[in-house]
Amino acid sequence: MLVAKLSLGALAMGDQWFGGMTRAPWDVARGSSGSSAGSASAVAAGLVPFALGSETLGSIVSPSRRCGTVGLRPTFGRVSRAGCMPLSWTMDKIGPICRSAQDTMLVLAAIHGADGIDRTAVDRPLEWPPSIDFASLKVGVVRTRRRDDDSEPRALRDEGAIAAILEDLGATLIEIELPEELPVWAMVHLLEIEAAAMFHELTERGDDEGLNAWGGIFRAARFTSAVEYVQMMRARSRLQTRMETLMSTVDLYVSQTDVGHTNLTGHPSIVLPTGLRARGDERPMPTTETLTGRLFDEARLVAVAHAVERKLDFRRLRPPLDEQLVAE
Repeated sequence: MLVAKLSLGALAMGDQWFGGMTRAPWDVARGSSGSSAGSASAVAAGLVPFALGSETLGSIVSPSRRCGTVGLRPTFGRVSRAGCMPLSWTMDKIGPICRSAQDTMLVLAAIHGADGIDRTAVDRPLEWPPSIDFASLKVGVVRTRRRDDDSEPRALRDEGAIAAILEDLGATLIEIELPEELPVWAMVHLLEIEAAAMFHELTERGDDEGLNAWGGIFRAARFTSAVEYVQMMRARSRLQTRMETLMSTVDLYVSQTDVGHTNLTGHPSIVLPTGLRARGDERPMPTTETLTGRLFDEARLVAVAHAVERKLDFRRLRPPLDEQLVAE
């Protein structure tokens, strides 16, 4: 049963919409990111037990990071997109935003599979809970540079929390590098081209009101030639091959930098809150890490996330009540 329709950024961009800004419960002075802004905000605030979000390029992952929710972006084709506003036919995905990893699997179990409407949706096995042998689990760790700066805020929990916990559980950590020889962020232009085709009537009418930055993006995309689009799709195919080669060496990996790669290749990811971070006099905000798994291997991905979650104490934390907002 549908409980509510929640806010999102205009045409699935950020947390800005015609009525204002969707706020992050941990600090209502900040937006909740997007485009599944209302979904993550409502779940974090305890207004609903779960919500559905959509992602083309970070729209489940990003608000989950900002709001401290558990966001599962399934494999492309795992969930039908029937009834959802299209943005990019080859990149759009639907997934759950919840308060726990196990809850994401309960929701996914109810929504996955082909429906005969969305032709990209397929039936694939989804067994829960799977049997996880941590002694044989191979976990990739994508190393990223950290600033050696005294002004860097003190983390209440280290950024490498998930990798450390998995190692303690018996998993083998393997340092990996994401494929960087292909222009990943240049290929993201595919999204803009497909979105421009979807909303071409708005461009023809010159209707930019309330569209955030989309108006300019739509007009610019019209100057991309068909040859360039095909070449980007060919490069995307090579990226998918390289990612499959990488995933053959690990069962899953930890990274915060793969939103471009995985949205182009369709791999599933889950965002997991790990603690809180204080920056100066600002309110503490959630810290998160992201696990990415093999295609259609959400069950193992979520099972590992669930095991990590049990070692963390974030689930007992709640956003503070903002007295000023209540008064307004």
